[in-house]
Amino acid sequence: MDLNLKDQKVIVTAGAQGIGLAITAAFVEAGAHVHICDVSEDFLASARARFGHAPVSYSRTDVSSEREVDAMFADLAQRWSGRLDVLVNNAGIAGPTLPVEEVALSDWDQTLAVTLTGPFLCTRRAVPLLKKNGGGAIVNISSVAGRLGFALRTPYSASKYGVIGLTETWAIELGPSHIRVNAVLPGIVEGARQERIVAAKAAAYGIGHEEMRQRLLSRVSLRKMVTAEDIANQVIFLCSPAGASISGQSLSVCGNVEVLG
Repeated sequence: MDLNLKDQKVIVTAGAQGIGLAITAAFVEAGAHVHICDVSEDFLASARARFGHAPVSYSRTDVSSEREVDAMFADLAQRWSGRLDVLVNNAGIAGPTLPVEEVALSDWDQTLAVTLTGPFLCTRRAVPLLKKNGGGAIVNISSVAGRLGFALRTPYSASKYGVIGLTETWAIELGPSHIRVNAVLPGIVEGARQERIVAAKAAAYGIGHEEMRQRLLSRVSLRKMVTAEDIANQVIFLCSPAGASISGQSLSVCGNVEVLG
C-alpha cells in the first residue's frame, strides 16, 4: 500500500528510542521529513548515526518543559516555513512500581508531567500549524493501562487514562479544522523497558522474573508480546490517507490484553 506520506512534515516526541524510534523509522521509510526530540543525548546520537542523511532533524527537548517545547516549535515553524502535517505524542515514562500508599508525590508529579502535560504542551503549539496547513493528524500514545486498571502502577495508569481523555476531547474540538486525533494503546511491548517493568513487578510480588513474565502473558489472548514495529504500523496507517476518516478512537495494539496484573 502506498501510504502517500512523502515529504510530510512529522514530529515524533521521544523519537530516538523504543517505540518512538520505530515510529520515526516507519515515517522515514514512507518518505516523510521527521523531527525527533528526546531527553537523552546518547539516544539522539544513536539515531543520528542510524538515519544518516535521511531527512531527519533532532533536538534535545523535555516535553514537560513549556520553555523547551515552545523553543522547539519556534525553530520548526521557521525551518519548515510554518508547515506541519503530523504530531505523534509518544513521550512518556513508566513511573514507579509501588503500592499506592508508597508512591511519592514527586514520582506522581513527574509521571504526569511527561506523560500527560507533555502532549498538552506539544499539541497546543502544533494546532496552529496544522490549521494553517488545512488539517493533519495527531496520534497520542496511550497504553492498555489507559483502559484497564494496573495494580502497582497508579501514576502511569492515571496518566494514560488522561491521554485518552485528551484524545477524545481534541477529536471533537479539532475535527471541524480537518485535524483527526487518535490514540494508540500498546500492550506488553518487547524490549529492555518491558523487562525492567517485569523485574520491578516480580520484586513487588516476591516471585521470579520468568514467572512474572508468564503471568503477564497468560492474560494476553495471543500469548505474546507485541513489537515496537507493530505500534509504528498502526500509527503510520492512522496518519495516512487510508486512515482519513478515523478520529476520536483509542486503538489497542496488544494481542488482546484481557486484564493487567
